[in-house]
Amino acid sequence: MNSAPSLTPRRHRRRSTVVTAALTLPLLAVTACGTTTGTGTPGGTNPSTPPTVGTGTSGGTSGARPPSVPTAPEATAAPTTATSGDTTTRVRVGVYFLHREKVSPAPRTVTAPTTATAAVRALLAGPDRYERAHGRATAIPSGTRLRSLVVRNHVATVDLSGRYDDEGGSLSMRERLAQVVFTVTRFPTVHKVAFEVDGKPVTSFGGEGIVLNGPVGRSDFEDRAPAVLVESPLIGDTARTPLRVWGSADTFEAQFRLRVTDTTGRTAADVVVGATSGTGTRGTFDVTFPYKAARTGPGLLTAYVLSPRDGTPVTVDTVSLTVNR
Repeated sequence: MNSAPSLTPRRHRRRSTVVTAALTLPLLAVTACGTTTGTGTPGGTNPSTPPTVGTGTSGGTSGARPPSVPTAPEATAAPTTATSGDTTTRVRVGVYFLHREKVSPAPRTVTAPTTATAAVRALLAGPDRYERAHGRATAIPSGTRLRSLVVRNHVATVDLSGRYDDEGGSLSMRERLAQVVFTVTRFPTVHKVAFEVDGKPVTSFGGEGIVLNGPVGRSDFEDRAPAVLVESPLIGDTARTPLRVWGSADTFEAQFRLRVTDTTGRTAADVVVGATSGTGTRGTFDVTFPYKAARTGPGLLTAYVLSPRDGTPVTVDTVSLTVNR
């Protein structure tokens, strides 16, 4: 039987200090190995130490939410489209699929004001062709329907159809729970999620009997988040220089690296980033840095760390982008 997620209430979260810095130092001219749409480890020998673009000054907590500024910019942004004479608006949200068995956000445009409801419905529809081609998947069974979603006191009660807990082992069950939790808690008004299936509160989920004896949050599914969770930009976005990247991380001494490669495979930027905390405690990061692409076209943002044993680059996650020259 799978062990239950920790349901201990999360400590009061301290407001993170967001550090944003534009680099003025010369960019490294390191050639990346492989194609720009690959998911491999950055190639070559250990690169020279790039400049640090963000070092946190305050601690975070496990399962940290996105940076306070912004918590989820698309949730409060101006409508992306509007129909003449129509009062409905459309906004851009992030829904969480899986990449290498870890949660990974992707963009969707949904109807407001029922934005969280629309975001979950978009999640249930699964990844599109582009996302599947770049390794995004879902553990949520096809045919799962959202019956209702109600938010009260920062807790979203999500009622899903019985298909949601069909099939799969303990890993699949935790993945599909995490996908919903991360999608809904991207909105600043939601801190935790309470699950229902066919209108009945869930206390034991799936055949593995995952115990859910209360609302759960991101910290309960820390094992399903990558060491560096990039929450913006999103897969398929068009990047412009300077590039802003924000999210959360739990890495050794709170440091990791971000690399941008262009359509030729050349390194357009390679920087060290410092999160607000690390080494067992997830912190946040929010950095802005310039890049210089040789050509406009498909590119790749890679989050990676250097192995403490031999300094070998180890890829944590990748986000496929269009980079502009």
